[in-house]
Amino acid sequence: MVKPIIQLEGVNKEFGKGKNTVAALKDVNLEIEAGDFIAVLGPSGCGKSTLLHVMSGLEAPSSGRVLVDAVDVTLISERDLPKVRAQKIGFVFQSFLLVEHLTAYENIESVLWPRSDLTKTEQENRTLSVLREVDMLERRDHFPKQLSGGEQQRIAIGRALVNDPPILFCDEPTGNLDSKTGENILKIIAQLNRERKMTVVLVTHNHDIAKFAKQTLNMKDGVIR
Repeated sequence: MVKPIIQLEGVNKEFGKGKNTVAALKDVNLEIEAGDFIAVLGPSGCGKSTLLHVMSGLEAPSSGRVLVDAVDVTLISERDLPKVRAQKIGFVFQSFLLVEHLTAYENIESVLWPRSDLTKTEQENRTLSVLREVDMLERRDHFPKQLSGGEQQRIAIGRALVNDPPILFCDEPTGNLDSKTGENILKIIAQLNRERKMTVVLVTHNHDIAKFAKQTLNMKDGVIR
């Protein structure tokens, strides 16, 4: 029996207190197998980005358990959680979140700087390999402001890949891109799922984007339907 790489057990997430409490996630139970490509589809405000943040350990659930590659991230200390995320998770955001004063190359390589188990040469080789994979090697010395939106998202994907994590989370990764550029980004993500066997969880409000996934989960009012 194949063990799921992501498990959510009775997960709830609330914001605010008292009468101002908002339930973003309501008793979510979910299993995702290694190598899946899942799209979580739902309107704005339905809780899908919160779901992604809780899955990835960026936010703690109010209650319930979250297991990522057999590790219960709800039990890990704030100090150790970034190490676990770096090993197991790549995250692609809608707004790119590149560091403006770093080149494309440096934005990717910077993820590896804290790692003492890699030599400088190994870090360089990993970074160059990822730049080739996202077809941005020729733009390696450009700063984010010199890149188009699609190019910036390619670098953001490269940054998410450089640690070779088994899981890739994508939060509306084409939201700031035109349709043609967005389709090219989605093809890269689908290729990573197919060739690297990466588990991909993508959230979107767009049915056409969800079609790139192998399976679609519908979400409404904090509940997976």
